[in-house]
Amino acid sequence: MGKKDYYQILGLSKSAEDREIKKAYKRLAMKYHPDRNQGNKNAENTFKEIKEAYEILINEEKRNAYDQYGHAAFENGNHNQNNSYSTFSGSADFGDIFGDVFGDIFGGNRRQRAQKGADLCYNMHISLEEAVKGTIKEIRIPTFKKCQICYGTGAKSGTKPSNCSTCHGRGQIHIRKGFFTVQQSCPTCHEKGTIIKDPCRTCQGQGRTKTHKTLSVKIPPGVDTNDRIRLNNEGEAGINGSQSGDLYVQITVNKHPIFEREENDLYCEVPINFTMAALGGEIEVPTLDGRVKLKIPSETQSGKLFRIRLRGVKSVQNRKQGDLLCRVVVETPVNLNEQQKYLLNELGQSFNGFRGEKNTPRSKRFFDGVKRFFDDLTK
Repeated sequence: MGKKDYYQILGLSKSAEDREIKKAYKRLAMKYHPDRNQGNKNAENTFKEIKEAYEILINEEKRNAYDQYGHAAFENGNHNQNNSYSTFSGSADFGDIFGDVFGDIFGGNRRQRAQKGADLCYNMHISLEEAVKGTIKEIRIPTFKKCQICYGTGAKSGTKPSNCSTCHGRGQIHIRKGFFTVQQSCPTCHEKGTIIKDPCRTCQGQGRTKTHKTLSVKIPPGVDTNDRIRLNNEGEAGINGSQSGDLYVQITVNKHPIFEREENDLYCEVPINFTMAALGGEIEVPTLDGRVKLKIPSETQSGKLFRIRLRGVKSVQNRKQGDLLCRVVVETPVNLNEQQKYLLNELGQSFNGFRGEKNTPRSKRFFDGVKRFFDDLTK
């Protein structure tokens, strides 16, 4: 009789991910394990099939070979397949099976795992000029350092921690649960493996004291709001000598009184007077690098957008330079004297009552449209 399909044994599709494979293996192995089915030869054989299927499918190289060639990929001693069989008679063996599935729940003695320190986040506010040109900022953040009194042991000077009598220094205890053994954190030392009977008064037995440190953060040109800068190993200290976490500097660019930013382009509004808009001329407009001259053509309408190339922001990613876009706003004159009012009135009369077709074409189109609208209502 030919061998069964490995995917069928575990009840999986061929597209199953590693997480699904481990979950299916855990469920079936617990059901058919020999310790739970003592004397049942069929359960033992089924368990062997489950374990064989799991060891093939969880291994990327073996799984690829099986998907391409089937069981033939492991014949003639390939991958030493026959060596995968074994007889399980105790809970220690069962713990070895589930070590990679359950993590630290099952299995024999294991040392307390090192744990990377937590990542930290610092919110930094900078000006638009600093964001565009780049800068260096100093920040002060809270941190921990080794206690200078106990040198990190947590014990009073002249003493040292002693081994925990509950777990005998292992940091974990084993509890028998039916046919297998469960490994749990030691309730006395909380996985430390040692007990401090006389703690250091300076650090309260923690082995470290809280302090602050100053860091210089280089802000690259072109950053924008919500960009993050990562400083490796500047986060919280790791546990049991593990690597420290990272520090993320979250950037917020403050609102600028003149410019608004949209990606790599800058926008600003430039007021011009009525005469400049009608007759044209030249004005100075601000940029982040100083002033530049902008030519205003005659008959410029309010709201017209002028583009000044390469006066925007240089991208932090591809280093391409954006543009500066100036929107001109025609300003209505105020605080007119009598002579100015007279001259404007004369000008208005020359426009044929503000509705001349030649001088004010937009007004002409608007009022013609209004007339057609009301004419249609009366039909």
